[in-house]
Amino acid sequence: MDTGDRSSLAFPFAMAAGQVRTSGGDEALRERIVQVLFTAPGERVDLPEFGCGLLQLVFEPNDDLLRAAAGFTVAQGLTRWLGDEIAVDGVDVSQHGEHVVVEVAYTRRADLRQEGLRVQFQGGPVWKSD
Repeated sequence: MDTGDRSSLAFPFAMAAGQVRTSGGDEALRERIVQVLFTAPGERVDLPEFGCGLLQLVFEPNDDLLRAAAGFTVAQGLTRWLGDEIAVDGVDVSQHGEHVVVEVAYTRRADLRQEGLRVQFQGGPVWKSD
């Protein structure tokens, strides 16, 4: 059974001590989730349907309808691209002043552990997990 603890190139790409930074385990999974969230469909030449285009919503009116649509789009994107690794338990999109906060609750399929990830927009993405 895949434990989901494979190592991969870290996201965002970076060098550390003269070598390409890698990540594994929970960190790598969170990085893959962020890649789905912040990749716009059409952005990857070799995989044009990849991503859910969350950053494209930054310029849309911030209202209840948009937040509901964003939550649906995020859940669909994560299920499509990472459905073999996670089960999306819920997506909550809220507004805090000028910030839009996206909280993703998910269950790792490898060990059924529930996790969460929080992403905040302020002119660009800032992400952290809870």
